[in-house]
Amino acid sequence: MIRAIKETWLRSLSLHLVLFTAIIVSCSRSNDPGTAPAAATPPDEPAIVRPGAPGAPSKVVSPAEAADTSKVQFTDADVKFMQEMIHHHAQALDMTALVPDHSNRDTMKKLALRIQLSQEDEIAMMQKWLQARGKEVPGVHAHHMAGAVLMPGMLTAAQMDRLSKAKGAEFDRLFLEGMIQHHGGALTMVHDLMAKPGGAQSSDVFAFTADIVADQQAEINRMRSMLEEEKK
Repeated sequence: MIRAIKETWLRSLSLHLVLFTAIIVSCSRSNDPGTAPAAATPPDEPAIVRPGAPGAPSKVVSPAEAADTSKVQFTDADVKFMQEMIHHHAQALDMTALVPDHSNRDTMKKLALRIQLSQEDEIAMMQKWLQARGKEVPGVHAHHMAGAVLMPGMLTAAQMDRLSKAKGAEFDRLFLEGMIQHHGGALTMVHDLMAKPGGAQSSDVFAFTADIVADQQAEINRMRSMLEEEKK
């Protein structure tokens, strides 16, 4: 399921970039004095479609809008998103670190390992993205500092304390509920970024947010199923 969702997003993104390239080439030729004027666009010319935010419909745009979007670079909103998502992912690592000593279920340990590896990889990617653009790279333990602002979905100090003291079935339930809350917050952060002017419009940030939505929504669905199994 994760692979299917990712492939859908990547196909959409690829179509997006190909169309932009076609527009740029067309504009370049039209400015060449040695090139004959292009014929008028036929009424049945395929529409230019801009992919929407995850879960949102795509939008038909004009050639001028498409050419303009092809030059979009990262925004301040993109930088803030990357910095805050590092904090967000870091807490998920705090949570998964508790699993080996607090849960007795192999399925829980496999889930925690999967989350740990994916979040570590994404933190490394976000750090490199910020470094390459000369932006501040927050420490992975910054969310532990007094007065640190919690990102959407992050567990409070009281919730983390309760989780760290739980064992067995109670821990499993609290972990699943907490991680569902946590992942849901990541989806909210993506939605909020998309709502900002120019947010996630550069190809690399768009692809990353698409991956977050695909992976974390799939994990939310899996954890909900595990909670249902716990109730039986």
